[in-house]
Parts: sequence; structure tokens; C-alpha cells
Amino acid sequence: MGAFRICASDNRAQSADSKKWGMLNLINQLFKIYFKINKLHLCKPLIRAVDNSNFKEHFSLSQQVTYKYYVGRKAMFDSDFKGADDYLSYAFQHCHIMSRRNKRMILIYLTPVKMLLGYMPSVSLLQKYDLLQFADIVSPVRQGNLLQLNEALIKHEAFFIKCGIYLILEKLKIITYRNLFKKVYLILKTHQLSVDAFTSALRIMGVDDIDNDEAQCLIANLIYEGKIKGYISYQHQKLVVSKQMPFVPLTSLK
Repeated sequence: MGAFRICASDNRAQSADSKKWGMLNLINQLFKIYFKINKLHLCKPLIRAVDNSNFKEHFSLSQQVTYKYYVGRKAMFDSDFKGADDYLSYAFQHCHIMSRRNKRMILIYLTPVKMLLGYMPSVSLLQKYDLLQFADIVSPVRQGNLLQLNEALIKHEAFFIKCGIYLILEKLKIITYRNLFKKVYLILKTHQLSVDAFTSALRIMGVDDIDNDEAQCLIANLIYEGKIKGYISYQHQKLVVSKQMPFVPLTSLK
């Protein structure tokens, strides 16, 4: 940390001789340590130092890729998925084409971020980087099959926990609920949907202890997040959805 402070505080006029050129390399090493010991809050002043630096666009590409990788991971854990997508996508796109191992490491975090934003990875991409564990997640989420999603999470639990993304993947359940409820809407073909229908669908998917009140809470969260356009009529126990595109495409959400 002392070496970082020396580099960051160097204010000599000639930028070519500035110690600030060594700042990003030191920051990346500190990131590695902080992630290892799970002290991510210590990353904030380092990120601020880079944001305020005149050198941030001029560091070597390899150092920028490493920096974006760690900042993207931090954004993911902070639930800033748009920011995480920007940083991790940059890291993946600019990582050297021959660095397959590094690209795979980036994809381990970029894949769940993309999925949470509504972009599902292709099986060919997952196969190329030996990440077929995610393929077992993609299909259930897309189909709204909560039962299969839970089975896939249990099946690959050790891998996801080791990578530190198990709880992030748990967030995909809200998208799975949305896709399941969309199926209910398409089957019933009406814009006034009984809450009972959603409760029954959830029970079929293995959520045995669900009742109408809990189903309404799930629906209310989806409405709040903009994933369903409509409102709940508590008096009539119905979800009244918009007649025009009630289930907004996830990729269009801000």
C-alpha cells in the first residue's frame, strides 16, 4: 500500500518519468489480495484513484483488462449489473485471443451478469470455454422451469460456490418466475389473471409451501422491477396486465 501511495502522489511535471505509470499494476495486485481475503470495501479508494488519474486511458492494455476484470467483479457483487456488464465485456473483448484461461475466468462472472440482464449465452460459447455448467442453468431460466433450475444449482453447487457466484445465480430465480408467469398468461389468454393460477404453477414447480399471499409478493416484486406491466387487484385476487406487451423483454429494462 505504501508503494501505491508513492506512485499515486507523484506530481512531477514530466509525465514520461512519473511513478504514476506503475500505479495500475500495484492496484491490480492489491485487488487480487483484497478479493482473496474478502475485503472488497478496500477497493473503493483504489478505484477512485484510477478514475481521477489522467493516465487511466494510457496504461498498458493488459493492465487495463485486469483492472476492468476486478472492477467488474466488484460491481457484480454490489448488484450493479449494468456496470459489471460494461467492465467485464471490455475485459473479455480486449483479453488476448490466445489467453483462453483468462477469457474463461472472465466468462465465469460475465455469464451470470449477462443472464440477469436477459442475454442467454449460446451452448457453443460455453462449450468452447468448458463452462457447460451454465448450460444446465440457461434452459430452465428460459423455460421458466423452477424445478430444473433448483436441480441444476444443486448439481453444480460446488463449482458455483468455489467461483463465488452461487448467490448471484440464485437471483436468476426472479427471471425464472417471470418466464413461468408469462407461460400462465399465454395459456389463459386473458389480461385478468387469477392469483390462484400463479400459485398452482409454483406448486407444480416444487414450491409446495406457497400460498396466494406469497405469490402476490412475487408478482408485486416483478411489477416493481418493471418485468411485468400491470397491477394486482387485491379485492378480486387477480393480476391485471397491460394489453400491450405485459411481459417486457428483459433486455429493454434499464
